[in-house]
Amino acid sequence: MWQPNKLEAERVERITELEARGIDPFPRRVRRTHSAAQAIAAYEAAEPAGAEAAQSTAVIVCGRVRRVNLKGKISFMHIEDESGRVQLMLRVNDLGEATYDLIKDKLIDTDDFVEAAGTMMRTKAGEISVLVREFTLLAKSLSPLPVVKQQVQDDGTVVEYGEFSDVEQRYRQRYADLAVNREVRDVFLKRAQVLRAIRRFMDNEGFLEVETPVLQPVYGGAAARPFTTHHNQLKQDLYLRISFELYLKRLLVGGYDAVYEIGRDFRNEGVSFKHNPEFTMMEFYKAYIDYTGVMDITERMLASVARDVLGGTQIVYQGQTIELAPSWTRLTMREAIRQFAEIDYMDYPDAASLEAAIRANGDSVAPGLPWGKLVGHLFETHVESKLIQPTFIIDYPRDISPFAKKVDYDDLHVERFEFYIAGMEMGNAFTELNDPRDQEQRFIEMAKLYKTGADDETPLDEDYLRAMRYGMPPNGGWGMGIDRLVMLLTDQRTIRDVLLYPHLREEK
Repeated sequence: MWQPNKLEAERVERITELEARGIDPFPRRVRRTHSAAQAIAAYEAAEPAGAEAAQSTAVIVCGRVRRVNLKGKISFMHIEDESGRVQLMLRVNDLGEATYDLIKDKLIDTDDFVEAAGTMMRTKAGEISVLVREFTLLAKSLSPLPVVKQQVQDDGTVVEYGEFSDVEQRYRQRYADLAVNREVRDVFLKRAQVLRAIRRFMDNEGFLEVETPVLQPVYGGAAARPFTTHHNQLKQDLYLRISFELYLKRLLVGGYDAVYEIGRDFRNEGVSFKHNPEFTMMEFYKAYIDYTGVMDITERMLASVARDVLGGTQIVYQGQTIELAPSWTRLTMREAIRQFAEIDYMDYPDAASLEAAIRANGDSVAPGLPWGKLVGHLFETHVESKLIQPTFIIDYPRDISPFAKKVDYDDLHVERFEFYIAGMEMGNAFTELNDPRDQEQRFIEMAKLYKTGADDETPLDEDYLRAMRYGMPPNGGWGMGIDRLVMLLTDQRTIRDVLLYPHLREEK
């Protein structure tokens, strides 16, 4: 049960006093005609016609009280809504003593929500304000928000400093973090703009947005440990999806040429600055193209999104200037490892010899990994962090890519790429395998390579194979983590700063 501290107890007492004066601290009805920004814009639009016309602009604004400056029979108050702040000018002669006394007697606190009806004006100091005729308390704040301090810069801009400095508390109490930090709210506004821009691009490219099951009887499409749940009535174990892939490709069998989905995936694995157990993913599959066509779509999509959201294709991420406009660098996995790790893994055709070469190079590596996983280790250790400008890494080992077609030059690699920006893997794509016989053999091989219950186990999906046997058109497929893209476009160092509610350890 809530035990109020001293400040909260004082606010509870003010509620009692308000009710004694006949004021409902949480009224049912609210009126609003203008946001703060709209009210200011309405005055500015009327101002060229003369002061009298501008001052006849009637508005009703609502918002959270940010500052109160009591000056005898005249008070000034700043309120804030999503659009910004507007100043209220409150005079006892306009409001009447009973209403004005609510302010004078300090029954209205910072953080309360209020409604103010009146006409627009410009003060002697030049600030556009509302000259208030009616003033109503909308919702009483029982717990004061963390204090926000303001500092005026030399150029006149205002920088806010909050006392809400404990990072974990900010994530745990995101509502308070948003309430006191406008720059945090701006990140999530941009996140919404990113999603709209992606959908606009994909729709214009002729893709159909679809939805596939979150609860799946057989998980697949990625190498990750799933979350498990149970349907009581059906007496059926189910998995929260780790990927959309196999369900989206079934739709190509069904006759759609190009489909995409944006939604949540769930992976029961570690957390880091770029991993969260649930995250937003986008995948698309398009018939009659290969992975080179998918690379073209990737370049154009990210450039288009950057232009829509930021106004251009050049961005700055953690102090590094990055150009997203096509064309991006393309390196094979072999070329990249040879360039940065100075090892040609093709000189070591089996896992034992490659593991020995890695150890001789001074790397520590878990014993007994398959050949493809050892290649992946070399890449992650020596190459990934160095890929700052957008780069496609193409042609991956076959035994870590169960859904991609083989390259035409050997049997060890497949037509798969991942793309990297700012040292982060951003997405993954294939020339998709559409031969059901080859796909079944890959499932069997993967089962031999990876132990049951391991994080990278890839279970055989018989229904997916049945769908393939009806005939799947040649196609290219692609997946990208939306959260990492938002990190990139908003210059945020950790995924927790682009998730409204990141997963945290249990609060003690």
